[in-house]
Amino acid sequence: MTKTKGENRKGKAIYLSHGGGPLPILGEKSHKAMVQFMEHLPSIIGKPDAIIVISAHWEEKVATVLGSSNPVMFYDYYGFPDEAYNITYPAPGNIEIAFRVAQILKEKGIECKINDERGFDHGLFIPLKLMYPEADIPAIQLSLVQGLEPVTHIGMGKALNELMNENILVVGSGFSFHNMGVFSRNGNINKDRANDSFQEWLIETCATPLTRKERERRLINWEKAPSARYCHTREEHLLPLHVCVGIAGGSLQAEKIFDDYILGKRAVAFQWEEDYRGHHCSADRCQSKATPQNVLLPNNCIEQIEP
Repeated sequence: MTKTKGENRKGKAIYLSHGGGPLPILGEKSHKAMVQFMEHLPSIIGKPDAIIVISAHWEEKVATVLGSSNPVMFYDYYGFPDEAYNITYPAPGNIEIAFRVAQILKEKGIECKINDERGFDHGLFIPLKLMYPEADIPAIQLSLVQGLEPVTHIGMGKALNELMNENILVVGSGFSFHNMGVFSRNGNINKDRANDSFQEWLIETCATPLTRKERERRLINWEKAPSARYCHTREEHLLPLHVCVGIAGGSLQAEKIFDDYILGKRAVAFQWEEDYRGHHCSADRCQSKATPQNVLLPNNCIEQIEP
């Protein structure tokens, strides 16, 4: 569905795979499809008034919101060239929205606090630098909650559902495949049935017409999905998806907007959006058409990256 400039837009939620540490910005070849997808995405979704990122790289005892007006950079990776530590993303924070998010969560019975010292981690600054390089949109982060319970994170999203009525972009920044031991060092994209089976389960779970109850049941019991623990030895890169499903209301069917290879493994991304009549926008509008590229990593980086 095409929107004209100046037309009121409702909120959107996107779950995406943010790649391996700083490698997308450093030009690593296996991220080419991902980079092209993210650079093109704003032409489809427009420019939001604010961005809320749920990053796989921030866990706290309780839900925590970044409440700084000028967040610093938090380089939460190691073992990369110096240029990886010179990446900047000087987007402003928004204390008003941060406190509003915290207040909404508290009113819904979810314990929440504000952190005004932590900076933007790469779960935020890598995708947003590709999507909105001007860094002129206020951005905040919302943490995961330690224990990594699926129900908790769906509930966090549900509590924030009212934000979908505003021109706010919610980004669940993770990775739909995250097994550090099997990412490709040499660029080979070999057939991986286990990788494929879990991605197909995610597509069926998020992007087909299911009831809210059934969609949530599947996500709560995600460990029973095909090859679940092969694809996610730890679930922190999956749970931003749960927040997005919650914030979209559970019954809203997602669009699959990316399905390609990163670091030699298949990864997907989804978008949730309601049109002005309140039903799903189903056009397959921004599916990446880029050809998967071979992976050429620094010799000593594959064990050290923290995608």
